[in-house]
Amino acid sequence: MTTKAAVLPQQNGAPHDDFKPEEKRVIFASSLGTVFEWYDFYLYATLAPFFAALFFPKGNDTAALLSAFATYAAGFLVRPFGALVFGRIGDIVGRKYTFLITIVCMGGATFAVGLLPTYEAIGWAAPILLVALRLVQGLALGGEYGGAATYVAEHAAEHRRGYDTSWIQTTATLGFFLALMVILGCRVGMNAQDFSQWGWRIPFLVSLILLAFSVYIRLKLQESPVFLKIKNEGQTSKAPLTESFANWKNGKIVLLALLGATAGQGVVWYTGQFYALFFLTITLKLDYQSAYILIATSLVIGTPFFIFFGWLSDKIGRKKIIMLGCLIAVVTYFPLFKGLTHYVNPALEAATAKTPITVAATDCSFHIFVGPWSRFSDCDKAKDFLTKQGISFKSVPAVEGKTVYTKIGDVEIVGWDEAKYKEALKAAGFPAKADPAQVNWVMTELILVIMVIYVTMVYGPIAAFLVELFPARIRYTSMSLPYHIGNGWFGGMLPLLATAMVAASGDIYYGLWYPILVALMTLVLGTLFLKETKNHKVRVDL
Repeated sequence: MTTKAAVLPQQNGAPHDDFKPEEKRVIFASSLGTVFEWYDFYLYATLAPFFAALFFPKGNDTAALLSAFATYAAGFLVRPFGALVFGRIGDIVGRKYTFLITIVCMGGATFAVGLLPTYEAIGWAAPILLVALRLVQGLALGGEYGGAATYVAEHAAEHRRGYDTSWIQTTATLGFFLALMVILGCRVGMNAQDFSQWGWRIPFLVSLILLAFSVYIRLKLQESPVFLKIKNEGQTSKAPLTESFANWKNGKIVLLALLGATAGQGVVWYTGQFYALFFLTITLKLDYQSAYILIATSLVIGTPFFIFFGWLSDKIGRKKIIMLGCLIAVVTYFPLFKGLTHYVNPALEAATAKTPITVAATDCSFHIFVGPWSRFSDCDKAKDFLTKQGISFKSVPAVEGKTVYTKIGDVEIVGWDEAKYKEALKAAGFPAKADPAQVNWVMTELILVIMVIYVTMVYGPIAAFLVELFPARIRYTSMSLPYHIGNGWFGGMLPLLATAMVAASGDIYYGLWYPILVALMTLVLGTLFLKETKNHKVRVDL
């Protein structure tokens, strides 16, 4: 494809060029490399509950889990900074070479996780090193997505941009699927003790092979024709950060793209994939193998819908599909997650309805970022224990002279005594884990597929939507920041915040208020203030 052909405008509403082989190669090579990068990033996300026991001190399960989720969130929190660093490089130096750098950083950090000693071996140095590597991963991912989306969009025909970029949108889900399958293969192929001692390292070490392959295929790509054109004409930005964010005309669009599009998209995405997985395994106590297979199956069934909604956005527009996805998520998340409880662990649902539980205490705290500085009272320990059992309880005013006073049905427990709690819960009929014989597999899978469909609605068109909002000279920088704040901060913080909200409130569904309120904000702001972009030209410099 010559530069001239790449930048010719549309004539009479039809694209000037056909779907050329180079366009297909660009989509394939960009998407495949990005799949591997997401695989690297989501290995930790999938194993976060497992890492709680490997890299953090024992003694409080929720504290260790929150620490693991905090480390998981650290990779997301740093993503916007990666967007700034690599977005600037991408707008000055070029798209191709920038996301070559990001994939090397990601692959190297992931491989290094597989070599890390655990907390038992080196103490607090283990989680510190783990956080450092997660930060490197987050910085790399902050530069990866904007580069890949921009690169593909700048090769795509004007009438096909939603469809072409939707292939990039499948990569996060496919990377998650690949991570699930590799981890599942390792866990099935060895006993639990071997996996916890050394087998968990294999998925991280395998990333070195994927890294080599990714670098090879990306070296074969040519630079974006749009970037080559503006570079040859001397139109590239010398200060993309200033042009993107210090100029209110563009900065306003960045802010609207964040609050009116990517924030809601991010929470819908992470609720439908990661929070659903954690809810199955942590709250409902479904065995990991069944949960992995259920989630992986929903991803396989749902993935083609990324392409469908990307294609549909070329026909009817990006905005209305994204807003509709946010709307139905807001309306249906509570019934869907209650449906998961009903179909996965009906014994837990029945025991909760039959036996009310109350906790009265004086010194409960709301824990998010936990570490050596954290102190846990008897109330925290009691709520931690109940939360880890997937049990809802009601917090009531403190009883004078008692630090914590818990009633499980008619049984009264004063103070924190784990043995008494276990005995009372067992007597009340609360199950220790989900019974596979009681699981309604079809209905469970249906609910998970529905939530993945929501993900495809908000995520399938978002790359084309963001690319079309900004001019070529600052496109990489401008689109990367709202995307990574929306997904990295609003979305990536979801498991951590939702877990803390559940523990503090005593309601296993309370954490859903976070994605619901964020999606509602996006629905309102996006509907009122964002314009449709599908007719904006990208292949000419605006």
